[in-house]
Amino acid sequence: MNIGQEVLKLLKEEITEVEYNRYIKQLKYDEEKSSSDLAIFLAPNALVSNWIKSKFTKKLEHLFEIKTGNKVSIVISLKTESKKVVNKKIIEQKNAVHSLLNPSHTFENFMVGGSNQFAYAATKSVSEKAGQLYNPLFIYGGVGLGKTHLMQAAGNVFQNQGKIVIYITLEQFLNDFSRALRNKTMERFREKYRQCDVLLVDDIQFLSSKELLQEEFFHTFEALRGVGKQIIITADKHPKKIAGLEERLQSRFEWGLVADIQPPELETKIAIIESKSKINKVKLTKEIINYIATVIDSNVREIEGILSKLHAYSQLMHVDIDLEFTKNVLKDQMQENRENITLEGITQVVAKDLNIKPSDIRSKGRSKNIVYARRICIYLCRELTQNTMPTLAQYFGMKDHTAISHTLKKINSLMQNDEDFKAKIEELTNKITSTS
Repeated sequence: MNIGQEVLKLLKEEITEVEYNRYIKQLKYDEEKSSSDLAIFLAPNALVSNWIKSKFTKKLEHLFEIKTGNKVSIVISLKTESKKVVNKKIIEQKNAVHSLLNPSHTFENFMVGGSNQFAYAATKSVSEKAGQLYNPLFIYGGVGLGKTHLMQAAGNVFQNQGKIVIYITLEQFLNDFSRALRNKTMERFREKYRQCDVLLVDDIQFLSSKELLQEEFFHTFEALRGVGKQIIITADKHPKKIAGLEERLQSRFEWGLVADIQPPELETKIAIIESKSKINKVKLTKEIINYIATVIDSNVREIEGILSKLHAYSQLMHVDIDLEFTKNVLKDQMQENRENITLEGITQVVAKDLNIKPSDIRSKGRSKNIVYARRICIYLCRELTQNTMPTLAQYFGMKDHTAISHTLKKINSLMQNDEDFKAKIEELTNKITSTS
């Protein structure tokens, strides 16, 4: 007795005799076309097929999972359907079950800037020639910078071409692996992951120090790449910097192309906010958009949260979104970001950008470039931290808080009258908040 017959036998015990004899008894399990995560049944006519689809698909899926330990998708086809039609149904169902792709993750709505241009171009190229250009493609960068968006954008292209795409996090791969070991269904597990056309794996850094899982992933990688199937992987760091990763896996992750995504520069943040505010139908002025871009940190995922928060507050309180309203709504966000910013950190960023030593900024030097850097540093320390003016005076070796106050007045005057200076302040603010 095959697995399909065993499942139907279990179902018989849970339904009426009439239902079983009239409908379920007429099903035939297609063992040849079925797999570890796809069960194909043949029905004699459309009436039986449609009735079972509407009444028992979920029940059959549940019984298969109980019997095999795997999540199985059910396809009910007609005995009279052509092989081409059946194969199309199988591909559609496999795509629906495996990929879990977000349809909104496309190349068209990914905001490209200097910080992500290389990764974007590489992923776009891979999506046009699966398995031929960079295999694997390894994308790395911090949280919320767009790695998953790019990976899934390629996945959506492949899926639209009729390819079988599996998108999975490393945690999900681990859970599947553990379940297969426990239920002694490793053959089905391997069949699932090694017969896809495209494998997308998120957060591969969690392979670290998991010897059995690394062994299994290595063989999955070899099996897929050996027959020209595309692999795209993301991580929070370069393969060389993933501690506890076997050398053979590290080297294979570097076989194709390694592309990084950096925190977005101010211009890209602004473009992202403009795009997402249109999508989410939140009306913001240029001034508000620029302000949000300077207060959010490197995690671009925050943008949608901020826009939702502004929109909700505006609707509930029946007020328009202006700059003062935005500052008030986001004060907690600013406080949280500022807690991670230090005087030393600001000094380091400013010194590096202006090509002078941090010690010079805190010295009593009076040369033009040192005074310029010191003024900027004082202004940013006052704006981006909670330190008092006496504390700043002590840090910068100045007489007292009145010297700090005098410097701040000069900076504010410069910002009002010098657009280049204002742009430099905004640029440095972005750098500091993106690395905090």
